[in-house]
Amino acid sequence: MSSPHAEMILAHLQTVEQLRASQQADPAQAARVRALKTYQALRFSATYADLLASARYGPAARFFLDELYGPQEFAQRDAQFARVVPALVRLFPHDLVGTVEKLGELHALSETLDDSTARHLTTPLSGPPRIRPQAYVRAWQATGREPARALQIELTLGIGQAMDGYTRKPLMRSSLRLMRSPAKAAGLGDLQRFLEAGFDAFGHMKGAKEFLEPIAERERALVAALFAPDAATRVGAATASATAPAAGAKAPPSTDPLRYLP
Repeated sequence: MSSPHAEMILAHLQTVEQLRASQQADPAQAARVRALKTYQALRFSATYADLLASARYGPAARFFLDELYGPQEFAQRDAQFARVVPALVRLFPHDLVGTVEKLGELHALSETLDDSTARHLTTPLSGPPRIRPQAYVRAWQATGREPARALQIELTLGIGQAMDGYTRKPLMRSSLRLMRSPAKAAGLGDLQRFLEAGFDAFGHMKGAKEFLEPIAERERALVAALFAPDAATRVGAATASATAPAAGAKAPPSTDPLRYLP
């Protein structure tokens, strides 16, 4: 009998594969999605500059940026993932399999939101797509997907909390190390590297509470700001305040989360 976890994981990967196929058939949309991912990675780097620069939290912040929010192409890793799902479900602890399913759900949701948002972007008629803050805000609002964006945040936080819990189980990390050579021999090197990077990044923190709390606060504030009726007009002032010279300034810096839009 097939596992419900396996079926859900494979369904999420299939969603991502269908989106990739659709974008390959539409080069203009594929270019918009790439530009959007690059823009959002810049936004993440600005929003979490403090965490990225931290000796304690930097590796985990970099893992989020490189493996979850970056513009990289994950097709090879996803293909490897699909091949190993039956064995993963059969051999790994139930809790870990459930987290992997949530990771698949997050991956599919993120790709779906990127595709939907990119379709509402206004970009130059020629040359590579260039995204401006106001266009980014309007594109998000045009999707009407505020609940889905909120779910994306909750999935990210849940996965982070689960990873933090796993780092307290030395046997699980040891078992993952033992898989290194078999995984490489089986052509699953990208998946193995991803899993080890996650364990190492969260293990390095020795407790993720102070890392996840600012992510929750800042991402929820950004969602509320993005979907506010006055967001498109407010974003110019917010970003200008963030980049204005400090000399002679009396007012405190803007606390508007839109200030992080590049």
